[in-house]
Amino acid sequence: MCYDGGMKKVIEVENLCCKKCAERVEKKLMLLDGVQGAKAKYRKNIVFVESTLSDEELAACVKDAGFEVKEIRPRKGIFG
Repeated sequence: MCYDGGMKKVIEVENLCCKKCAERVEKKLMLLDGVQGAKAKYRKNIVFVESTLSDEELAACVKDAGFEVKEIRPRKGIFG
């Protein structure tokens, strides 16, 4: 099987208030086919994700986890 990688994105989330919230959104995203990685930073209210999915699919998943998405943008460089 060939790994084509995914697009690296930054999802800005509202009210990602603690480590448990960050873990919940990471786990929810990782359940999706097409997500290769997800890492939430609750202190900055952001989630780094590597995925082949559309922004709409990612936003729906984050909303399903209980959070509002403010913005999804391409990740530039290693620091967002």
